[in-house]
Amino acid sequence: MSIFKVEGWDLPQTIAVATSKDKQRRDQKKKDKEQYELLKKLNQTEEKEEETPTDEPVQPEKKRKASVDEDGFTQVKSKKQKKNKKTEVKEEAQKPEEALVNEEKKNKATKEAAEAKEEAPVKKEKKDKKKKNKATEEPTKAKEESTTPATTVTAPLKMKLTPLQQKMLDKLSGSRFRWINEQLYTTTSEEAVKIIKEQPSMFDEYHAGFRSQVQSWPQNPVNEFVKQVIWRMQKPIGAPGGMPGERDGTITVADMGCGEANLALELAKYQSEAEREEKKRLRTKKFAKPGKLPKFVVHSFDLKKANERITVADIKNVPLEDESVNVVVFCLALMGTNFLDFIKEGLRILKPNGEIWIAEIKSRFADNDTKEFVSILKSLGLFHKSTDDSNKMFVRFEFFKPNRQYLQEREEKEKRLKSKRRTFEEADEEDETLAERRSKAPEGKWLLKPCLYKRR
Repeated sequence: MSIFKVEGWDLPQTIAVATSKDKQRRDQKKKDKEQYELLKKLNQTEEKEEETPTDEPVQPEKKRKASVDEDGFTQVKSKKQKKNKKTEVKEEAQKPEEALVNEEKKNKATKEAAEAKEEAPVKKEKKDKKKKNKATEEPTKAKEESTTPATTVTAPLKMKLTPLQQKMLDKLSGSRFRWINEQLYTTTSEEAVKIIKEQPSMFDEYHAGFRSQVQSWPQNPVNEFVKQVIWRMQKPIGAPGGMPGERDGTITVADMGCGEANLALELAKYQSEAEREEKKRLRTKKFAKPGKLPKFVVHSFDLKKANERITVADIKNVPLEDESVNVVVFCLALMGTNFLDFIKEGLRILKPNGEIWIAEIKSRFADNDTKEFVSILKSLGLFHKSTDDSNKMFVRFEFFKPNRQYLQEREEKEKRLKSKRRTFEEADEEDETLAERRSKAPEGKWLLKPCLYKRR
């Protein structure tokens, strides 16, 4: 008896051999089934390959027979062998597909090469045309650059500035504004037109500085004129205290030295608002009669066309007919040394019963005395209507041009009273004395002081 033998555990040898052979047979059946399924799959792949059209004939795979043992059972293959067989089948199935793809790529390459050859002359023609255009454009650009004046200032690049740099830039622009301002105040209007034509950037620089200066003012005189229009429009047009104008409601305004034509813009806004209110009134009230709406026609004149509303002209000579305007406005515009010529031009284009509105800086009047200024404008043929010096910085004047009936009535009154006042007909004698005074020195030196700034 061996060491590991235990009584009762021994079986007869014939039974033990039978049980082991049964297990082997079961296992072998399972393996046979697996191999059969593999063979089926191989046959299916071969049939598919035969159906796909290929240029090269596909050689059929040789079926491998399973090897048999001495006992009559098939040999069991390992897992690695099965995986190798699967990969071989896949590679063989992909071969015809790769051949087709390669052929398609070759065909595309040949087509692209043919198209490139056809497009090559077209591209050359386009390049030649571009070269010719560039050759023609370069001399034209050179001519345009030669015609432009060398004194023009290029627009500064937009850069992020520090607060200190911004202060320095504001100081420089302010000093530039003061210098241009002095040039315009101390020259005639003809010389100012020449300066702006030679250096158009000066006009933009001046108005950029003017805009920044207006922000520090308590009131803008343009806004005051607009308020005056709105207040006087409460009465009928042409009535005493109302706006001068025509029967159909048109009010023609000449803005002399308009700058950026803000007066025309504000009056257009007021007109559109008045039209809206009138429409609302007619909707709400059943038996309301349509009122006369104002129709503003504004002619804006200055040395440069900053926008579409402006007409370039020397305000000493404006392209308007005689007696064609109801209101003439000089808003800080009496700048040249010959500013009385501007007022004479305003008188020429002004209709009878029309008005001239003037706004000027207080510091231009000696000791804030406006009497001499008013008397000289009276001598030109205007009648003084009102003076408003309530503002700290500006003085506003209103003059009107009398009609013949008014002049006749005035003459009769003066004859009755036998007053010592000078009549309107005696203004010619005053013109002679004024002409003598102007010949000695321009009015920009003795009537209104120019705006000169202290040197820093």
